[in-house]
This record gives sequence, structure tokens and C-alpha cells, in this order.
Amino acid sequence: MYFDYFGLKEAPFRITPNTEYWHPGGQRGDMLAALLYAVGQGEGIIKVVGEVGSGKTMLCRKLAAQLPDSVDSAYLGNPTLGADDMLAAILADLGETPASGRQARLAQLNAVLLARHEAGRRVVVFVEEAQGIALDNLEFLRLLTNLETATDKLLQIV
Repeated sequence: MYFDYFGLKEAPFRITPNTEYWHPGGQRGDMLAALLYAVGQGEGIIKVVGEVGSGKTMLCRKLAAQLPDSVDSAYLGNPTLGADDMLAAILADLGETPASGRQARLAQLNAVLLARHEAGRRVVVFVEEAQGIALDNLEFLRLLTNLETATDKLLQIV
């Protein structure tokens, strides 16, 4: 019914956000600009909060799409992952084959982050549904922001 009447080519308001339909109206454009600025500063954790359906995922996907070429990103979409699996997922998203065991993966991630930092690159990890992560695993994720050089954080989390 809607397709013919409005001349639509696909269903509107799908559950999966499509950044092609991004509209910067309201405060969305300002929020995106603020997030781009925060990522540009390269410090710690950025928290995006809002009601269900308010566009948090769309905003973060748009942010990921607009990151400078010097920023690599990883995406954690499953809040039930344990610490070891989070490390493996981050490494895999960064194009690495994860080592076996938590200590080896931590060392590998640190080495990868240091190498990218030396090459002038930064890494941002996007965490979907972070409120669903078990507290121990959330703390583990937070502690990853302690990976740093003498002057710079090596990992940023959104």
C-alpha cells in the first residue's frame, strides 16, 4: 500500500538502520559533530545513551562511516561475549588472527595497537548494547583503555 502511494522502492522505518537515510535534523547533526570531535581527541571512552529506537545505532554507524582514513575500527555487536572472545573479535576486526589465551591476546592487541600508533593510526572499538555486558566483562573492556604510550591512549571505545 505505502509503496505505490508514496513511490517507495523499499520498506520505510526498518529495524536495521541504513545510513543512506541519515538526516542531520534536530540535534542529530550536532551530536555527530560532537562524536567526531571526541574521537578526534583520542581519549578514553565515549558513551552514547538514549531511549530504545532513538537512533543510537544509526548515529554510531554514521560516525564509523565518517571516521578519518587514519582511524581503524572494530565492532562488538554481541553483549554476551566473554573477555577472551571480545579480544578475539577486536583482533579479527583489525585483520589479525587471534592468538590462543587471554594473556597472549592482550599482548598481541598491545603490539598491534603500538604498531598502528607508530604508523600514525588510531583504533576505535564500537560496542553495541553495552548495557547488556556482564559487569566483569565491562570492567575488562574498560581496562583495555589503559593500553597507552607515555603520552597517548592506544584504544578508544564508543
